[in-house]
Amino acid sequence: MVNKRYIDELGFIIIGAAIEVHMAVGPGLLESAYSKCFEQELKIRGIKFEREKQVELNYKGLELDSILRCDFLIENVIVVELKSVLEIIPLHQAQLLTYMQLLKVPKGIVINFNCTNIFREGQKTMVNDLYRNLPY
Repeated sequence: MVNKRYIDELGFIIIGAAIEVHMAVGPGLLESAYSKCFEQELKIRGIKFEREKQVELNYKGLELDSILRCDFLIENVIVVELKSVLEIIPLHQAQLLTYMQLLKVPKGIVINFNCTNIFREGQKTMVNDLYRNLPY
């Protein structure tokens, strides 16, 4: 059963995977390199995921061929967007919230590998009403 505890524990595992990648390869690479490493780390940890998950876009009742893709959909409950930028900005958070809404997912994490410490400055975790309404 999906509950807040399960989602929160999965979030810690995801951030731990990102920290492992960051410690192994360091900052300064392209997002695509981190994406490949992060994918391998999730596999090592036995986490189920979809990479480059297509996000359906419904506009006024019409399903549009979408070019939207989230970086990772983890166990159908957490969207993960990877970045390699100077800092996480509100636009990155808005993108994450939109993917969460379109995919009907309760939690999302933006991870920025271009930092000195993933845990403190390199990630932003967000939840929505789907999360708030889940049992513990």
